[in-house]
Amino acid sequence: MSASVNALTVGAFQENCYLLMEPGGADCAIIDPGAEPERIIAAVERSGAEPAAIWLTHAHLDHIGAISGLRRRWDIPVYLHPLDEALYAMASRQAAMYGVPFEQPAPANRALGDGDVLELAGLRMTVMHAPGHAPGHVVFHGHGVALVGDCLFAGSIGRTDLPMSNPRDLAASLDRIVALPDDTVVYPGHGPATTIGAEAATNPFLTGEARIVGA
Repeated sequence: MSASVNALTVGAFQENCYLLMEPGGADCAIIDPGAEPERIIAAVERSGAEPAAIWLTHAHLDHIGAISGLRRRWDIPVYLHPLDEALYAMASRQAAMYGVPFEQPAPANRALGDGDVLELAGLRMTVMHAPGHAPGHVVFHGHGVALVGDCLFAGSIGRTDLPMSNPRDLAASLDRIVALPDDTVVYPGHGPATTIGAEAATNPFLTGEARIVGA
């Protein structure tokens, strides 16, 4: 069974929000709704699917800014790894520092853990705890796709100079991510989609041409 992944790039940080569903499925998960809730709501309604949950790869402000607007439209749970609760709680202060409008969402109400399996209609997605960019960062993978948040990008990797980031943790997380099958399609938090095989062959941080400072 395949997974359908629809992307919307939203907000001042050009963050990728994803709608994940079985092709033609009745339910979808909204992953990392960073901003512009009206656009996300319209995309969900066009899809014909019913939103079942919000899944968060991590809690930086550019990944959570639309939650309040979405939850006013749908009473759906928010899934977050507990180690990112502190980042989630301080998001409005981060937004004020950047000077971007932001509505602090109510606390997440479902906990994610390494190895959890999330079921969505006909899909079963595995949770991989992948700290480094953020302490509670996770990856959702299965059915030939991996939604990797800000761990891995096409040709680059996530920042480790932010509060609560850890370069050694990110290096270990990348080792786990790159062990996924080469044909896995990678959907990052910013920028274009790629594959595990392409990144393993050409990404300088994975080939050894560049190093993570502090790792």
